[in-house]
Amino acid sequence: MCPDVLEALKSVVQSFIDHEPKSPLHIGEAMSCWTYLALAAETHVQTEAGMNSTTDPELRKALHEAITMFKSQKERLSEFMRKEGVPSPPLSESKPISEPNHVPLGVRLTDIELANSLKKKVGMAISNCATSSSQTLRSDVGLIWAEYLQELIAFLTTFKSLLKKRGWLKVPPPYYSSGLPKEGR
Repeated sequence: MCPDVLEALKSVVQSFIDHEPKSPLHIGEAMSCWTYLALAAETHVQTEAGMNSTTDPELRKALHEAITMFKSQKERLSEFMRKEGVPSPPLSESKPISEPNHVPLGVRLTDIELANSLKKKVGMAISNCATSSSQTLRSDVGLIWAEYLQELIAFLTTFKSLLKKRGWLKVPPPYYSSGLPKEGR
């Protein structure tokens, strides 16, 4: 679906939500928010550190997009939780900008490590949002997870293209069933 269609759908859903009486968050919804905020905040900070370790322009662009996405999600969810009275988890501070070539080799992650680490974290975030969405009762909370899922999937689709192009995507070996005929392989 194109972004305009998704925005229109979001507006329709939001119009129903705005007239719905709000019950308090149940403990699972509060825990999902708390857990996702911790994940988004740590991914944001760790991706900032990754920016300090690479000079690759395409990877830097992708890392910057991820930083922007997770920072925005962190800020929106923090504000929602504040309004709902849910305490925030302890959050790490942003990393200062540093020169990638000055990071010692024994500390600096390779571009492949940075890319696959971010891919795994985005995958974890997608799983977390999907699970949280399935457990929520309040429509406004469900909409938060739907927005985050849409953002994460859009990012990951583009990001995986970069990983494939560079040969960085870690792919498990093919599985062949022992009963599969040899010509089917």
